[in-house]
Amino acid sequence: MASVRLLCLFNGRAAGWSKTLARTGCRNVCSSPSRLQSMSAWVIDQYGSSGVLRHTEEIPIPTVNFAHDVMINVSAASLNPLDLNMRGGYGATLLNLRRDPLSVVNSFSEFPLILGRDLSGVVVDCGSGVTHFAPGDEVWAAIPPWKQGSLAEYVTLTEYEVSCKPKSLSHIEAASIPYVANTAFSALVNAGGLCRESSLNKRVLITGASGGVGTFSIQLLKAWGAHVTVTCSQNAEGLVRGLGADEVVDYTAGDVAEQLEMMERFDVILDNVGGDTEEWATRLLKPWSGAKYVTLVSPLLLNTDSMGLLDGSLHAGLTLHNKAFQNITCSGVFYRWAFYAPDGPALDEVSRLVDAGKILPVVEAQFPFSQVPQAFQKLEQGHARGKTVVEVAEDAKYTEAAEFEQKAQETTLQQN
Repeated sequence: MASVRLLCLFNGRAAGWSKTLARTGCRNVCSSPSRLQSMSAWVIDQYGSSGVLRHTEEIPIPTVNFAHDVMINVSAASLNPLDLNMRGGYGATLLNLRRDPLSVVNSFSEFPLILGRDLSGVVVDCGSGVTHFAPGDEVWAAIPPWKQGSLAEYVTLTEYEVSCKPKSLSHIEAASIPYVANTAFSALVNAGGLCRESSLNKRVLITGASGGVGTFSIQLLKAWGAHVTVTCSQNAEGLVRGLGADEVVDYTAGDVAEQLEMMERFDVILDNVGGDTEEWATRLLKPWSGAKYVTLVSPLLLNTDSMGLLDGSLHAGLTLHNKAFQNITCSGVFYRWAFYAPDGPALDEVSRLVDAGKILPVVEAQFPFSQVPQAFQKLEQGHARGKTVVEVAEDAKYTEAAEFEQKAQETTLQQN
């Protein structure tokens, strides 16, 4: 189906639509097949600092190849700390294995690599097995780190990784949420054991709460009825209190562990900071009551990068086993690592909460597509107060893209 639609663009009878096509965001649109097969994107050809980012209009458009694929015209994308880390090569060993299982024995190059994990956009094509989406649907998604990212005009994902965008949000606002939402769900639900039905009056501590995952988690937990305590710097207190945090501890105003030890013990701790935090954080949990310490900062990818796939995985596994065993035997506390996991149904739940006014997007900075390097520089400054979003194309262009898609379908039907 995708190839038929692209051929419609190549057909001479579509020349009358070329003016409309030229405004859809695909900068190489014309009647030439060789140019119509490429798109605009920001890529890296090697790992390094901001200087490795390169804009190109010669990246092949990702088409629908499987029954459950969904092809999306990207309207907006956002950046996460993971993008900075991946630009420097973080996780390359394990991610390349996921991209190509034979990479351990064969030569394999992930370059040119497109970064960006969040997107909001419009469906332009679907596989024959897709049942939840159709061309023209406005959607949002978080792209797994082993797939090509969202700093491009088009992406292709499975329908299970995609969700309908909240109707109350613009594409810019929507693009700020999916990756942190999926990460928070993985940490709080899968690892922390919380859900809408079990969170009422649960005491939860979030360390490093002013970033993307933290600001989302505050709102999600408050929507579920939990009592939320957070740590952040003083200049972020207004932000986190505005999102619903019940108690705020300023980590710059003295010993944060000492301040927290004066409070009632917690049922769940979500650690976004890592380092020596876990040395004192596990003491703040309710002993022998099923309390859980969940950290999003694990050594797994660092170990596989530095030690190799086998040794790194074994070392990380032993570290997790030892810490989990120590905590469960000493105080009955569960020690767990959490990772991002793609989850379209979780985004469906988030979409309902957003449209109900329970969760708000937190956008700190916005950049046009031409200024992606500047967006990365903003992210590198640290101390985020929300998300950095890149406008890949103006919203109006997607109305035109959807209109053209409908015309293309009609033409295909007439030809058949």
